[in-house]
Formats: sequence, C-alpha cells, structure tokens
Amino acid sequence: MHTRPNATAPLKRRRVPMWDNARWLAITLVVVGHGILPLIAEDDVAYSVYLFIYSFHVAVFVTVSGYFAKSGPPNARAMRQILTDIVFPFFIFETIWTVIRWMLGGAFDLDYTSASWTLWFLIALAVWRIVLPFLVLLRYPLIIAIVVSIGAGYTEAIDSTLALTRTFGMLPFFVFGWKLRQWQLTARWLDLPASVAWRWRAGAIALFAAVLVVMPIAIETWRDLKLRRFMLYDEAYVAIGYDEPWSGAIRLTLLLSAMVLAVGFLVLMPRGATWFTPFGTATMYIYLLHTFVLFPFRETGLLAGDQPFWVLPAMILFCIGISVVLSLRPVRRVFRPLVEPRARWLLRPDPATATGTIVLPPDALPPPPSGDSRSGE
Repeated sequence: MHTRPNATAPLKRRRVPMWDNARWLAITLVVVGHGILPLIAEDDVAYSVYLFIYSFHVAVFVTVSGYFAKSGPPNARAMRQILTDIVFPFFIFETIWTVIRWMLGGAFDLDYTSASWTLWFLIALAVWRIVLPFLVLLRYPLIIAIVVSIGAGYTEAIDSTLALTRTFGMLPFFVFGWKLRQWQLTARWLDLPASVAWRWRAGAIALFAAVLVVMPIAIETWRDLKLRRFMLYDEAYVAIGYDEPWSGAIRLTLLLSAMVLAVGFLVLMPRGATWFTPFGTATMYIYLLHTFVLFPFRETGLLAGDQPFWVLPAMILFCIGISVVLSLRPVRRVFRPLVEPRARWLLRPDPATATGTIVLPPDALPPPPSGDSRSGE
C-alpha cells in the first residue's frame, strides 16, 4: 500500500557543488586581499596581485548572494532570515569590535551607523534583500541599478554612514546575480558537455591571464589613477580626486568589466564536488572571523615597509590556511552562537504573527459559530 507524502513537509534543497565551490574560492580571495593589503604600498607585485583580485572577487561574492536572493514579496520567513542571518550578527560583531578598540586604549564609542572593517557587507546585504522585490517590479532593474550606482558617486551626501556608498555602488552586482538566475544561464552551463565547457573555460583563462598581465605592466598608471579607491566603491568621485563630469565612466567600466570577470570566474568553477566543496557552506564564518586573525597584521605595522620577496607568497598561503581552518566543523560549532544566532528568546515562536497581523488576546476573540446561522425549519 502506497502512502502519499506529506504535502506540508518541506523539501530539502539539493546543493549544487559549483556554487559552493564559487562561494569558498570567492571568500578565500577576500581573505587574501585583506591579508596582502599592508604590502601594497611598497611592493608593486603585491599591488598588482591586489588589483587583480579586487577587479572581480567582490563582484563574484555579491553576484552569488544576488543569485540566491528571493525577489518575491517578503514573508515572515524571509524577514526572520534577514534578522537571524544578517541583522543580529551585525550587532554582535560591531559590539565585539567596539570592545576590542576600547581594550586597546580607544574610546568606547558604540556606533552602529558606522560599520567596522568588513561589517559593511551585512548592512548592504540586508538593504539589497529588502530592496530587490521592489526593484524587480521595474522594467530594467539591472540598468536602473547601474544608473543608481554611477549617480551615487557624484554626491558626497551619500557617505559611509550605514555603508550607503558601497550599498549603492555595488547594487548592480547583486541585481546581476538575480538576473543570471532569471536567464537560467547557469542551468544551461551545467548541462553543457565537457568538451564544449572547456572551450568557454579556455576563453575565461585567456581573459584572466590578460588582466593578470596588464596589472603589473601599467602599475604606475593604476597608482596615478587611484584605481584601488575606485574598486572599493566607498567614496564619491570628488573625494578620490575626480570632479570631471565623465568620472562616472570609470565606475561604469569597472562595473561592466567586473561582471564579465565574475561570469568568467563561474565558468572556471569545477561543476562537480571537490575537496573544498563542503567549505562553501561556511562563507559567513570565514568572512566574519578572518578579520580577527588579520587584525594584528593590520594594526601593528608588522608588514609595513620593504619586505623580502617571500613574504607575499607566504601571506597568500597563510590566508588560504585561514580560510580552510575557519571552514572546519569544530570552529563553526564554537562560533555558531555569534555567526548564526537563533535568538529564540527574542523572536516570536510563530513567525506567521510577525507580518503585521493584529494578534488579539483570547478574551477579545469573537465566539465561534454555534451552527447554521439560518433559522431552522
């Protein structure tokens, strides 16, 4: 005798290895970029590697986030996830960083409007998730997001308060990720025969090789143009030193090139499971915790000035090691209350009542109907 499956039982999502591979490699590049930052002032090779990484890695990270974002009307479950996955971790880690600065001799300035170091991403991600359902109601959401990003750079009124500069500046990458899912390009990519896929991969390899070659060749030009500051999307053009009307063209070029490189990065991702595929579920742990490991290098000046040639590759390997260690289950088990707080004590037990519905006390509810309201015959 066959039993019908429970229609109300939630279906377990099948994880796609390619996306977990992309998640982990992208977050590892984030760690590497932060790790080698102290070296770029005096080392052209380090600066070239840094610019190469920043030409696409943030775009990939945000694009992947946008790919999995929901564009439907927000329900109680979606709003609850924003609280537990983004808002609560932001308050927790911002408080931790405030305490650390105070213990190191700074003032105890608990300011949640100014994100510490990498915490800007949590604010931006919350805003992107909330805005996306409204943005996709428009005809050309990606073009509108690009226009908003470029336009935001022309005014200094939009600053780093609540990470607004980066929220507006990187919005196109988030919408681009959502568009990739709408176009179903990745589903078609996964269905391509290996022989055809390798032709695309050869093109992606050539593209990244060209970028890697161009960076050191024109390194002085990139320094003069202050390209790094443009890649951070954290300042108005005037603050960088550009007050010309065409300044937005630089951001437009960086946006479009980063999108192309992001697609190339995804093309190069292994489509099957690898040794690092399980690490793709730990990206938020890596993102939030790696800064504590790198903080001494950033604050002590240990890597300042000229360094031996081996310091750059050693730092890259060290950052990869950080990403691996922070992906391990024991680490995740210890830090889960901070990175993934459930906050059951704060949230309603029934998320259905969290959507603005008026909840009346039991004695205020109308009595249940006793039967047919019509008079009997």
